[in-house]
Amino acid sequence: MEDSDTVELEEKINLDSKGEELFFANNDEILREIEEQTGVYIAARGPVLTLRGKREQVEVAKSVIENISNQYSLQKYPDKNEISILVRNVKKDQKFDVKNLSSLKIKIGPHGKVITPKSSGQAKYFEAIKKNDLVFVIGPAGTGKTYLAMAFALNYLISENISRIILTRPVVEAGESLGYLPGDLEQKVNPYLRPLYDAIYDMIPYNMFQRFVERGAIEVAPLAYMRGRTLHDSFIILDEAQNTTRGQMLMFLTRIGFNSKTIITGDITQVDIPRSKDSGLIVAARVLKGIKGISFVYLGPEDVVRHPLVEKIIKAFEKENVGDENI
Repeated sequence: MEDSDTVELEEKINLDSKGEELFFANNDEILREIEEQTGVYIAARGPVLTLRGKREQVEVAKSVIENISNQYSLQKYPDKNEISILVRNVKKDQKFDVKNLSSLKIKIGPHGKVITPKSSGQAKYFEAIKKNDLVFVIGPAGTGKTYLAMAFALNYLISENISRIILTRPVVEAGESLGYLPGDLEQKVNPYLRPLYDAIYDMIPYNMFQRFVERGAIEVAPLAYMRGRTLHDSFIILDEAQNTTRGQMLMFLTRIGFNSKTIITGDITQVDIPRSKDSGLIVAARVLKGIKGISFVYLGPEDVVRHPLVEKIIKAFEKENVGDENI
């Protein structure tokens, strides 16, 4: 008896006039990309699409087409990366509805960039930040951990919900030595903090960032500079937290003051500190679990929002149990 998931299936979808314009634009570009991403064959005759392939593939393609029909228009239709992310979401959850993600959008300033979650995991991340003052988000490269934290931080700052953003990372050498870099300490550390700057520059103009820095509204510093401080009325982001020690994590967590929101990001497969030391992120995930007001969000390869190959690379490394290289 054949497995129902391997049986060839044919299903028809009737497009409305908006759907015809959308899916047949640019030489059927969207349909061809859905074919490539799902493995189905799609034939079009007038407003009718015929999908052929294995049952699971057809169901995924049908859901993807329905999601695109409901979410996009000729003014904004999905690129290859967005289709890839949509296919991954639908494969994980056949009932996935992209409209549930767009309802969680935040805006960077009254006329600024609109940020929305791209996956179910990112949607949980959004909800956790809104509901909790301390959020740990753990996941592999490319899942938007730092980017989304920065989006919320800028949203809170520009909306005047807090008075400053504090961005920090443990300065841990990952295969290269900071000592060989030219310049003073600030010049040595700035390249290491580059991912934080990159996220900021993608959301606000450079001159706005400079104004915030000049008046002390945005501060970027190594984790060691946090010792002895109490951070009130702040949005605090600790990035690459897997490279903190137990002591550093405790020191950082006890800096949190009143009216502050804190996000701690990290990838526990990418620990660069000596193996003789416990990762502060791993310790925190163990001892703080279940405490009210603290949320842990775990993202996976299906939440990757970079090039589709990144998800495949992460899964390949996980399969081989290789987690100590710097991605």
